[in-house]
Amino acid sequence: MRVAGFGDNIVDRFIDRRIMYPGGNCVNFAVYSRQLGVESAYLGVFGDDDHGRFMHGILDSLGIDLRRCLFRDGPNGATDIEVVDGERFFRSWNEGGVTASAPFHLTPDDIVYLSGFDLIHSSVFSASVPELPALRTTGALVSFDFSDDPAHRTDDYLDAVAPFVDLALVSFAGMNEAQVEDEVRRIAAHGSPLVLATRGPYGAALFDGAVFHRVSATGTDPGRFKDTMGCGDAFLAAFTLSLLRSGWSRATPPSSGDIREALADGSRYAALQCYVEGAFAHGRRFDNEEYSNHEQRRVSPAGK
Repeated sequence: MRVAGFGDNIVDRFIDRRIMYPGGNCVNFAVYSRQLGVESAYLGVFGDDDHGRFMHGILDSLGIDLRRCLFRDGPNGATDIEVVDGERFFRSWNEGGVTASAPFHLTPDDIVYLSGFDLIHSSVFSASVPELPALRTTGALVSFDFSDDPAHRTDDYLDAVAPFVDLALVSFAGMNEAQVEDEVRRIAAHGSPLVLATRGPYGAALFDGAVFHRVSATGTDPGRFKDTMGCGDAFLAAFTLSLLRSGWSRATPPSSGDIREALADGSRYAALQCYVEGAFAHGRRFDNEEYSNHEQRRVSPAGK
């Protein structure tokens, strides 16, 4: 089994700790999949700065296949985060750096390379929407993280994305159950066969086009709790790998039993992620001067 993250990478700078960690939806998916014993790759753009070199070095040391990645002139993605009472708050970011300003465009060689993978994951922060039709031609399943910003769930945006993905991931921590069901059905109506809704402490639900399958959040030990960074990505990695092992493919939808087992796997792995600093640790301290030199100028959008 082989999976790949395609799109965003970002340095998460925890301003309360003065420690920066590697992260990003697509990077996290690749790393968590590797931790779960699966061969994984990352395709994306790194900035030619200290943040980009930091990101690349950590991912390479973790055994993530980076052979198709690019470095571009400009800043790597970076975001400023503060943890208050264990919960993360995004304070500002540089709009993704070169990931968004000079995004990755798939070449024929990239398509050949990706055709050897079982699943490819991307996200709203990856500037990858124009590449989704090409990803579809690889034969791999495609998952896509819509995050929690309603701006990424307009009809126009869903029309551009949902028909080309096999699994949509959406975060609805602030919605009640009825609102979640309505929104999930609307996303599915735009073309995604499976929609996974995560709701933080309220668990998660998978809609298969006909039935909602639910799982409760796995409890955590307050004494070990670090932060919630990467929990949704961890859930997705464990969930999708479980489905793949059960035989999920474009021609073979998962059974109800397979979905229940995958949801339980996702819930357990997401809980374990709460005990890890940052997305997957490997933090590096930065001082006040370094922070000032990379000070972010834009307030982060919801969900980033």
